[in-house]
Amino acid sequence: MTRIIIAFCFFILCANAFATRILIPMDDEQRNHLKAYGIAYWVLAKDLEVNWLLNYRGGSFMMSYTDVFEKECRIRGVSYEVVSEGQVTSILLQIAKADVNMELVKLLKAPKIAVYSPKTKQPWDDAVTLVLSYAEIPYEIVFDDEVLDGKLSKYDWLHLHHEDFTGQYGKFYSTFANAAWYQAEVRENESMAAKHGFHKVSELKLAVAKKIRDYVVGGGFMFAMCSATDTYDIALAADGIDIVEVPFDGDPADWSADKKLDFSKCFAFKDYRLYFDPMTYEHSFIDAMQGTRPVTEENDVFSLFEFSAKWDMVPAMLNQNHTSTVKGFWGQTTAFRKLFIKSDVIILGDNKSLNEARYIHGTFGKGTWTFYGGHDPEDYQHQVGEPPTDLALHPNSPGYRLILNNVLFPSAQKKKLKT
Repeated sequence: MTRIIIAFCFFILCANAFATRILIPMDDEQRNHLKAYGIAYWVLAKDLEVNWLLNYRGGSFMMSYTDVFEKECRIRGVSYEVVSEGQVTSILLQIAKADVNMELVKLLKAPKIAVYSPKTKQPWDDAVTLVLSYAEIPYEIVFDDEVLDGKLSKYDWLHLHHEDFTGQYGKFYSTFANAAWYQAEVRENESMAAKHGFHKVSELKLAVAKKIRDYVVGGGFMFAMCSATDTYDIALAADGIDIVEVPFDGDPADWSADKKLDFSKCFAFKDYRLYFDPMTYEHSFIDAMQGTRPVTEENDVFSLFEFSAKWDMVPAMLNQNHTSTVKGFWGQTTAFRKLFIKSDVIILGDNKSLNEARYIHGTFGKGTWTFYGGHDPEDYQHQVGEPPTDLALHPNSPGYRLILNNVLFPSAQKKKLKT
């Protein structure tokens, strides 16, 4: 019996000697895709390297083996495999083949994350803060004070909460003008504008949008969803033009503004027209929800493009997933009509039959931006006041994976990136 025990211990020691890596598969074998990103971030936060294996088993992660890392995977319910150096060599040889659409990207540091959001908002009001919390990835809240004070330079990655950068409070006026939460939001914004010396909320939000633009130009990574996508571009294009009607700022808009918009200032969009009517729940013709959209929840999907992992690493990283088909979901801005997307924008995901894009990316100055249409990838028609989505029920959500791809994107070794 003693010899058996000794032999068993010797076997375990030998196994650990050769089991030098932890592989976190991101294909259908993964029990919790979302928390897997949290593990990758947690390892990076310890100043250790993570390998992102693009297109290998759904975009798997690989890192050095330690008992601590293995234990953390078990605690968080993340599927993992302990692999030997021989297996690692085999994986890397497969990835390196010229005729295989795979690549290894080194992730080198944990990005410092900021979320632009009113301090009074709850984390579940926004899909990004919801998934960051679930994945156990730390972030800090910033708002107008911090942005105008020039504090964005402290952060590697910035997410824009569902803000209306045109100063029209999401154009909820027709439905919620008398709601307590709406009136509180108006008071909060007007107070903030006055604090910073602006006569109108639209002027405040334009100043904030310009500061964010400067952050991106300087090399920042910016991500936005829902109304923070198109209203951001609209605010920049309408610089110096009054596009806000009486209920929002006390004086009429310039209804000839369409002819005066400067689309060269926009990140993503061009040639669109605006909706001036305060009773219309739309800002412009960019949103594909304008008019009739002939789909139902059952068949509302979009497809992710497959990019070359070796030559188009940036879009390949942003599209890592265990499926190429993602469920659609509504938002104040649901999808982007292709007619109004600039030609140099990379469309990452679309619905060709509807001629709409759902997920787009581009560069501006030294930095990048990504726009993702819709409000909550696991709540098709999210309504004001609905309870938060429980991501424990959706640990393998392809739609939420796209958000987390963007979170890790700034960690990538820059000399490897090709756009």
